[in-house]
Amino acid sequence: MDKDNSPSEIWRDPIVAEVRKVREALFAESNYDIHEFCRRLADRQANSGHPIVKRGSALLDESMAVAASPPPTTKAG
Repeated sequence: MDKDNSPSEIWRDPIVAEVRKVREALFAESNYDIHEFCRRLADRQANSGHPIVKRGSALLDESMAVAASPPPTTKAG
């Protein structure tokens, strides 16, 4: 592929670029420690004032039960 026609040169999404820039800044603030990064994100979320939506265990349990169910049997003959 020609150097001038590489996918990154053809089209660059400014929203994706902004998200990556912010992610890099936040990760740098955490000294590139994934545990510290996640702790800071959780603190930021908790202090944001926005409601935090959690998935209920009933929904998770139901989906797990469906996935773990054996397939229906059919009678041959």
